[in-house]
Parts: sequence; structure tokens; C-alpha cells
Amino acid sequence: MKRPPLLARLRVGRKLMLLVLLPVTALLAFTALGALAQQEEARSLRDFRDATQVSLATTDVSDAVARERIAAVLARLRPGPDTLEERAAAERATDRALERATDRAGSWHGIDVAGTLDAVRRQLHALRPQTGTASLAPRAVMSAYQSTEDSLLDTVTTLESGRPSRALGRAADAHIALLEAIEAAERDRAELAVLLDEPAARHPATAGRWPALEEAQLDAFRQTTSAELKSALYRTLFQAPGRAVRAVRDALAAPDPKAFERVSYARWLTVSEARIDSLRGIQDRAARELADTADHELGAAWTREGRDLTGSLLVLVVVTLLALALRRSITRPLGEVSAGARALLNGDLSYDIHYRGHDELGAVADTFRELRVTTERLAGEIRAMNTAIDDNRLEHRADVDAFDGTWAGLLDGMNDTMASFAAAQGRRDKAEQELESIFNLSLDLLCICGLDGYFKRVNPAFERTLGHTSETLLSKPFMEFIHKDDRARTRAVLRQFESGLELGEFENRCIRDDGSECWLQWSVRPVPEQGLLYAAARDVTESRRAAREQAALRRVATLVASGVPPTDVFATVAEEVGRVLGTAVADVLRYESDGALTVLGPAHAIVAEGEAVARAVARVRRAARVERSVGTPVVVDDRLWGVVVVSSLRGPLPEGTESRLADFTELIATAVANADGRAQLRASRARVVVAGDASRRRIERDLHDGVQQRLVSLQLDLRTAESMLEDHSSELALQLDHVSKGLDDAFQDLLRVSRGIHPAILSTGGLGPALRALARRSAVPVELALRLPERRLPEPLEVAAYYVASECLNNAAKHARATVVHVAAEVADGVLELTVRDDGVGGAEPGGGSGLIGLTDRVEAIGGRLTVTSPPGRGTTLDVRLPLREPGTQA
Repeated sequence: MKRPPLLARLRVGRKLMLLVLLPVTALLAFTALGALAQQEEARSLRDFRDATQVSLATTDVSDAVARERIAAVLARLRPGPDTLEERAAAERATDRALERATDRAGSWHGIDVAGTLDAVRRQLHALRPQTGTASLAPRAVMSAYQSTEDSLLDTVTTLESGRPSRALGRAADAHIALLEAIEAAERDRAELAVLLDEPAARHPATAGRWPALEEAQLDAFRQTTSAELKSALYRTLFQAPGRAVRAVRDALAAPDPKAFERVSYARWLTVSEARIDSLRGIQDRAARELADTADHELGAAWTREGRDLTGSLLVLVVVTLLALALRRSITRPLGEVSAGARALLNGDLSYDIHYRGHDELGAVADTFRELRVTTERLAGEIRAMNTAIDDNRLEHRADVDAFDGTWAGLLDGMNDTMASFAAAQGRRDKAEQELESIFNLSLDLLCICGLDGYFKRVNPAFERTLGHTSETLLSKPFMEFIHKDDRARTRAVLRQFESGLELGEFENRCIRDDGSECWLQWSVRPVPEQGLLYAAARDVTESRRAAREQAALRRVATLVASGVPPTDVFATVAEEVGRVLGTAVADVLRYESDGALTVLGPAHAIVAEGEAVARAVARVRRAARVERSVGTPVVVDDRLWGVVVVSSLRGPLPEGTESRLADFTELIATAVANADGRAQLRASRARVVVAGDASRRRIERDLHDGVQQRLVSLQLDLRTAESMLEDHSSELALQLDHVSKGLDDAFQDLLRVSRGIHPAILSTGGLGPALRALARRSAVPVELALRLPERRLPEPLEVAAYYVASECLNNAAKHARATVVHVAAEVADGVLELTVRDDGVGGAEPGGGSGLIGLTDRVEAIGGRLTVTSPPGRGTTLDVRLPLREPGTQA
């Protein structure tokens, strides 16, 4: 018979011992390796702690050198007893710091820190005489100390680069970052001190690199230091010195150079020193924190090493004792219990443990059997709860009393969750009801649209505004309810919504059920991921109508104010009324004295209803309505002048049309009244001018037929008397000759006066010869440029042009002190254009004298226009435009 293997012949107890001894042996091996690793870790921590102590001593040297540097710079900038004493004190402090650091570095076996400190000492001893004798400029002093400071900071960085743990690494990074930040602040302080002390050599752009470096290092410090030091740094930066330093730097970076000029040298040194001292206080705390962390990490390493060794020995002893105690036969019940546990873990509740011993394994087996039953009941309650949730029976609750302990707490939590679901469902139902009420009661149009082009839901305001039923609105693409002229623009807006772009507002026109238009102002919120648009609209038809109506009234009022002919006003009123009311026919009619109606604008054929409305308005003397037509009276000077008739082709006009037409009829009345006033004014002026011209002719005729003839007769009698004398050399003959010459001069003066009243050459030869005669008689040289037709012009026009030219020549001779006058006249496009220009002193005012005012009245009386341009010192130009036909009036 084949013998079983050796392990198969061993008893279970021995197998258990072997099974225990193997992991114990491995545990011992791992413990030994761990001890070695922990010793190495402890050694690294001890070396880092020693390096940290040397680093902190070197940091003190770096701070002392930084203080010595600023003291040397200040002593160089403004030498005096105080600054020189401060420099000497700083040098002594640096020497003391070097001695302490050298003593500390003597016991260090790492990098050659002592050599570095000795080199720093030699550099300082060589540099101090130069700074003391003022042989170096302030900026050179800064540069000379720079290499020493950089060497010390590099040494500190090298000493703290070991970092055997994460906590030490963060503490070292924070310490070094703060050192670098303080060094940048020190350099910035020195540079700005130099800049503020030398006004003639300010170059702010060269002093802006250190604040950026300082800020970067402070950011690194914030990322690695503790919350307590972060708070301390925040207080330092935002207390008074920190704010003052930031204000100086902002002034340095400001584009206005005057902002930097307001910074004082003493103020900068005070606030920057206070801020740097605060930062050094934080640096000391960071150094203490680094040293404490190193000591703590080293102590923790030693503690872990002892604990691990002790624990390993205890585990070895306990495991050995347990192995000896468990040498009994436990494999079958242990395997059965293990299998039952695995089945229960995998969710198999049908597995049953048959072992029923009175030992611990038996108790475990009994416990597993009870656990299986409890688990089955708990699973049943959970299934019932899920079924109730699926059936929306949120009032269902699990039977908590049937369970104890954690299971009861679990089911109680499920009941609380079900109660929360029920409460949330109730709140949701209530919110939906409230939202439904708001949705239905809103006067604004609310809807949900799909990106597929259909309404998903609309509120009753849609039906009230558009007249379509909700079934109609939901069954058709919403683009069918939009005015065809606005569809392209609406599609473009929808494409933007599909891409997720939100627009503020937009407007378009929609078609009501009766075919009329309404303007809607939309606010839309797209939800592309759901394919929906949530929209709210407001009916702005009335506001747009009011705006359109006001614009139309402004356009008509502008025409009335500008004095255009009434026919143009009538046509514009009819056009604007038709556009505002959306009608096809709008007419302005005038009542004639015989009762007839005259269409003034535009020339539409009046429908029967329109004529009936006009007759009705004439009877009642107020607005009237007949079927699809409305009329509003036009009253001028308390008399019924006419009527505005509007006729609709689609149905009755809306209520309020009469009041809307009243504003237009008032403008028509104003235009008619203005036209009548202008016509009466022109007629009055024309009558005055005609009367004046008739009086001039009458005076000229009386002078010619009376006084002139008498003078001629007296001259003849005097010549006869002279011929009767025998001695022509006698005193009587001389006296008669003198009287004869006086009569002849008086006759010539009278002849000139009669020609000025109404020149005969104007009546016989026309305007051209008359102007030439004026030029010949003018006291000032006249240059003529006449392009007049051979035919005679109307007499009022020739008289007006003659007197304008005559008055201008007299003014040029009497007031303008001109050397030459240019007169130009031509007929073009039915208008006589007369221009009189002199090179005199200018400064003539159209309303300054009766002459120009009289000329203006004469020109405007025959429908012309007179313009005077007379800048001081640049002569006077008078332009006259006279129409060949006198304008008529319409009313």
C-alpha cells in the first residue's frame, strides 16, 4: 500500500504549528528589515535636524547682511551721524551672527558651511571700507552685497534640501520661500530708497521686478505653510504698513508720473521697514516650526522603531501561544462556518450550517443561522418597500418592531426616507398646482416650445390674444402663426437658440384668428439638452401703434411748421392716416359754399359710405360713423372747413378711431389757418407796395405837369427879359443871369427827384436800361453783369429789382465806404436773381434800418426772398430771388 505524503501524515495540530511558524518567521524577517529601514530613516532625520540648525544659524547671518546692506545704502544716500551709527551697529550685528553660525557649523559634517561663512566674512571686510569712504554709488553698494546674500541663501537652500519626509519638505519649502520673499522685499526697499532720493534720475520701470518675485515666493509660502502662518501673513500684508507699501508700488506702476512724485523717502523707509520686520517675525515662526517638525519627526521615528520591535516580539509570543492552544481538531466546523460565511456574503440565504457544538465554533454557527433568518426577513422588508415605491404607495412603512439594534435603525431610516419622499411629493404636487394656477392666470403669453417647431404647452393668454384654440396652436407648427414677413428673422433667432445662445428680447408679428396682426415681444430661455424653449411673450401691439401714431403726427406737424403748401399737408395726412389705421382709403375733403365736397388729398374715388359720413359730419358738426367709414371735422376759425374720411375694406373700424383722427384734423386746421394768414400777409404787402408805387407815379406826374412846367415858363420869361436889355454888362443883366442859372439848377434838382420817385426810363426801357442809368449816376464805380431777356419782365418785379439796386448803391456810397460795387442780374428757371456786392466795411443788419426793412417787405410782397450777408470788414452781399409769376394761395 502506498504511503501518504509526509504532510498528509502530520496531525492537524502540527500542521497548524507549521502554518503559524511560517508567517511568524516571515514576520520576524520583515521586522528585521523594517528595523534597519527605520534606523536609516532615523539617521536621515537626525542629519536633517542638524542641517536645519546650521541652516537657521545661516539664516540669521543672511538677515544680518540684509540689514547691513540697507544701512550702508542709507548711509551712502544721506550720510549723517544717525545713518553712520546705524551702519556700524548693523556691521557689528552681522559679525556676531557670523560667529554664532561658524560655531554651529563646526560640528556639521555635511557641505562646507564653515568655508562659505569664512568667505562671506572676507567679502564683508573687503567691502566695508569702500562703503565707508563713499567710493561706491548706492546702486553699486547694493550690487556688492548681492553676491554675498545670494551665497548665503544658496547655502540655506542646500542645507534644507534633504527633506526626508513630506511634512519636513513642506516646512522647508515654506521657510525658503519666505526667505526669498523677504530678500526680494529688501532689494525692492533699497532700490526705491535710491530712486526716491534721486529725483532727477527716476526710472520707475527699472524697479518693478522685485515685487513680482516677492509675490511669487509668498504664493509658494502660502501653498506649503500652516494655516496659522497663512493668517499671520494675511494680516501682515493687509495691515497699515502692508497697504502703504502696496500703495507706493501702485504709484510706481501708474502711467501718471505725478502719482510717484507724491511718495516720500522717509515714508517709504518707515512703512517698508515695518512690513519687512513683520515678515521676519513670520520667518522666525516658520523657522521654529521647521525645527519643531524636525524634532518631532525624529522622535516619532525613534518611537516607531521601539514600538515595532516590541510589537513584533509580542505578536510572535501570542501567535505561538494561540497555535499551541488551537491544536485541537477544528478544521471541519471551521470549514463549515467559513463556507456559510462565504455563502451569506455572496447573497446565498439557502446555505445551512449543521455544526451544533457547545464551543465557540458552535456559537458562531448558531449566530450564522440566526443571521441568515434575520437577513431573509430584512430582505423581505426591503422588497416590500421597493414594491410600495414602484406602486406610489408612499404611506407604506417597514415593521421596525420586529428587529433590534442596527437592523431596526436601518429600517427606521428607510421609513424616514419614505416619509421624506412623501413630503417632497406633496410639496411637488402643491408647487405644480401653484405653477398651474400662475400659468393659467398670467396675462402674459407663456408657452413651452420644442426645437421641432411645435408648441408643447400654451396658457389661456395665448388663446385670448391670438384667438386660436389650444388644440389648434398645439397641432400646427408655430411658424404658421407668425407673419410671413417675420418668418425668416424668427428662424434665424431659433437657430441661435438651438446653439445655446441666450438673447435678451426680440419681437415679431403673429396672425390672429381673424387675420389681423399683433406684435409680440418675446423673452426666451433655451434648454438645448432637453430640446425645449421656455418662452414668455407680451402683446405690444398697442404700444407700437401709439408710437407709430406719434411718429406720423410728428411728421405731419413738421410739414405744418415748415410752411409747406396745404396740398402737400393734405396728401401727407391722408397717407399717414391710412398707414396708422391700416386702411386702404383715407381722404381729406373740403366743404364748398354750394354744399359740394372737394377731394384735396389724395385723389381717391370716395365710396358711398365716405360721402355719407361727410354729410353726417356737416349736419352734426362732430365726428360721425357710417358702417365701415369714420369722419372727423376740420374746424378753422370756428367754421366747419372740411372733413377727414377713413374707410375700411375689411370691416368696421375699431373704437377710438374718431379720437385718433382728431389729432390729425387739428394739424390740418393749423396748416389751413397758416396758409390763410400767409396769403393775407402777402396780399396786404402787395397792396401796400402797389399803393406806394401809385403814389410815386402820381407825385411824379404832378411834378412834371405842374412845377416843372412853371419852372420852364419862368425860364423862358427870364430869357425874354434878358433879351430886352440893351447893356448886357450892367448889374441888372448880371443879376438876371444869376437868377436864370439858379432856376436851371432848381429844374435839374427837381428832375432828379422826379426820376428817383419813379424813373421814367424804367417805364419806357425796362430793367436793363434802368440799372445801367443807375450805374452811370452812382457815386461809386459799378460793374454790371446783366443777362436779362429781351422781353419786358412784369412791372412789379422790375420796380422791386430797381429799388433794391438803387438802395444798395446809395448805401454803398453813404455808409459802406466801398470802392467798387458789382451788380449781377439774370433770369433762370422762372426766377429773376439779382446780386449786389460791394467791398466796403460790412456789418449791415437787415433789421437795423428802414431801408432794408422796406426792401424786404417789397420783395416778399411779390413772393420773393431777400438775403443779406455782411460780415464786418468783408463787404456786403445782397441776394434777391423774384419769381416771374406771383404765387397764388390755396385754401
